[in-house]
Amino acid sequence: MRRALRNLFYALALPTVLVAVWWFASDGSGSVFFPPLRTILEAFGAVWTGDRLTGDVLPSVLRLAGGYLTAVVLGVGLGVLIGSYRSVRAITEPVLEFLRAVPPPVMVPVIMLFAGIGDTMKIVVIAVGCVWPILLNTVEGVRAVDSVLSETTRSYGLRGAARLRHLVLPSAGPQIFAGLRQALSIGIILMVISEMFAASNGLGFTIVQFQRSFAIPEMWSGVILLGLLGFLLSLLFKMAERRALAWYHGLRKSLRS
Repeated sequence: MRRALRNLFYALALPTVLVAVWWFASDGSGSVFFPPLRTILEAFGAVWTGDRLTGDVLPSVLRLAGGYLTAVVLGVGLGVLIGSYRSVRAITEPVLEFLRAVPPPVMVPVIMLFAGIGDTMKIVVIAVGCVWPILLNTVEGVRAVDSVLSETTRSYGLRGAARLRHLVLPSAGPQIFAGLRQALSIGIILMVISEMFAASNGLGFTIVQFQRSFAIPEMWSGVILLGLLGFLLSLLFKMAERRALAWYHGLRKSLRS
């Protein structure tokens, strides 16, 4: 119980201090562009009601989920393939390094040419940006599989799917999840960017509309909502990671003690 309270204190202490500083520093602000936090929070409660949640937040989350899951499937699948075979890695590495260097937002106009301006374009943009950290971390994780363990599984006759399930994925799991964590933050950024191009709903579209109509407190409320969404998704990801890598965290804990 004491440890849970301590962790809660560590999680909330700095955000509480920052919110308090923002509140008092902006309390007397007369700037149109930096309104008081009190005004922003009032706008937050008025704007992000049931209609906005279903009309803007939910579509954004669904696009993010679609693009992110697509990137997970492609990144992990191709990463295992490339990391497992040296010849495949030698052939694909120059191309991967070239494509990784291209900023994903630059690809938005290109993707619009063949995917249109609907949800497909936004999902593809998110997937294209998220796939690289997942793919590259998976490749490195698979390459780093312990050679002794690999020889041991081979001597026991573990091949194909059994070897992949019991050796490769568990061994590469920590690095794969590192890539998944990086991809999640990239996905949120690309979700917003993709919705700023030829969209009719979504968080990115709504925030830009508020900015263009000089509804500045409403615009700031959207920024705060994006931060809260990112925090919630990060929390859910951490719970999933601890469940999937329970053996790894248990091993690290035992080594420290």
